[in-house]
Amino acid sequence: MHPQQTPSSSGAEPAERSTWKSDIVSGFLVFLIALPLCLGIAMASGFPPVAGILTAVIGGVVSSWLGSARLTIKGPAAGLIVIALGAVTELGAGDGQLGYRRALATIVVAAIVQILFAVLRTGTLGDFFPSSVVHGMLAAIGVIICSKQAHTLLGVAPTAKEPLPLLAEIPHSVARMNPEIAIIGVVSLALLFGHAALSKRVAILKRVPGPLLVLLFAVPMGLYFDLDHEHTFSFSRDVFTVGPKFLVNLPGNLMSAVTFPDFSAVFSTVSIKYIAMFALVGSIESLLSAKAVDMLDPEKRRSDLDKDLLATGTGNLIAGLLGGLPMISEIVRSSANIGYGAKSRLSNFFHGLFLLLFVAFAPMLIHRIPLAALAAMLIFTGVRLASPSEFVKTFRIGAEQLLIFTFTLGVTLATDLLVGVASGIVLKVVVHLINGAPVAGLFRPLIEEHEAGGQVVLRVRHAAVFTNFLKLKKQLARHAQARHVEVDLTDAKLVDHTVMERLHELEGEFSREGRHLHIRGLDQHRSLSAHPLSARKKGPKSTLGLSS
Repeated sequence: MHPQQTPSSSGAEPAERSTWKSDIVSGFLVFLIALPLCLGIAMASGFPPVAGILTAVIGGVVSSWLGSARLTIKGPAAGLIVIALGAVTELGAGDGQLGYRRALATIVVAAIVQILFAVLRTGTLGDFFPSSVVHGMLAAIGVIICSKQAHTLLGVAPTAKEPLPLLAEIPHSVARMNPEIAIIGVVSLALLFGHAALSKRVAILKRVPGPLLVLLFAVPMGLYFDLDHEHTFSFSRDVFTVGPKFLVNLPGNLMSAVTFPDFSAVFSTVSIKYIAMFALVGSIESLLSAKAVDMLDPEKRRSDLDKDLLATGTGNLIAGLLGGLPMISEIVRSSANIGYGAKSRLSNFFHGLFLLLFVAFAPMLIHRIPLAALAAMLIFTGVRLASPSEFVKTFRIGAEQLLIFTFTLGVTLATDLLVGVASGIVLKVVVHLINGAPVAGLFRPLIEEHEAGGQVVLRVRHAAVFTNFLKLKKQLARHAQARHVEVDLTDAKLVDHTVMERLHELEGEFSREGRHLHIRGLDQHRSLSAHPLSARKKGPKSTLGLSS
């Protein structure tokens, strides 16, 4: 049996027939969250607003039947905004429509790469990338989203284009803000943060989607300010203009929104760069989200990550060919899906079906949504990605993790995602070498294996770090039937945080299968922080009270 599969991970589940009532309720509530987010993500990406909904429809109606991740919601994600917008901007060279169609071509090719990843069973790809690098990348994406959407929230068109200059221009936009648009945007943002804070204390508020509260406020305010008709108004001796450009603009019907990709520049250096980013970042985010959702699943069912990657790649192929954004298994909507009582993949299907019906039969209601409200939702998402608490949590794991996290964030903001992630990985390797990891063991760990009394023992020598963890995991997978497996790290000079985290996850997986994974040998290592999953360096026995 493949290590990521369980006997029930393929084929339709009979239980789905009996859970459709709870799944249709959760699907409807997730639809209320997804509708404005899909619109906002698409517009922030330089795509037509309907492109985000098209992707979510495909992710729900089509991809839900191809993947084994039962409770994940598939659709466009804020984490890919930076890549999509960059593709449209660079490939269009000033022509937004041409950039959009050429970006679609890169999505199609990236989707084929994702399908190849799945066929080659590279679902373990998510285990390779260091946690501090991934979180640094996501924090950078959050900062970039906020830097761009802050101006939309205030009703101002910025002159800067890059993240750091956009951040520097925010005070200028505050001074020039359009009062009516800013009221909608700022109050919408306050509603989202207020809802998040109060829902921790008032349980019933968890059942009410925050974006729904925003729409219930923003749409009537848009009507009150008559945004559907262009006009001017005076405020504090200044004259401001408002009109339909501050509202979502949708085509008359869904079929007219279908746009086909332009493959004329698909083999250019710029296109290849974005193909790589869509394929790698999209796959990593989707795999990490699917793993996180498995941990949240009340029934602790495990997904076949290769199969789920195949579903994501197939969905992206269809979305790219028809004019949609790339999709991933999206963590925020997926966790909300579980919170609303979803039981099976039908919830993802119903969420997509509701979106399809709404766009098909009520497009004018979507047109009433102010862009400032969508900007508020995106800023809320961006702040969560780059929250100060992320810096604190990373520092608690270890000072070296914070260094890698902030370095990845800074390089990404100054350059792009690929360079930022690559730089973070290089720094991580340098830190490992400084901490005593031998060069010879960085990529090919020496693992001695023996079996006695029904117990498998894997003795790791040299180092157990992110660059060689996949080999260790592969050897563990060979003993999928063993009831007791032991990983002995006594002779490893360094055990990094990524490996500690992955081994902790594997302990949980083994336990849910009625098996036992024991990690020993860490009592001879010095912990680099008080965190239980911090990196361990061979040396004097830890004084932090940590045991093997």
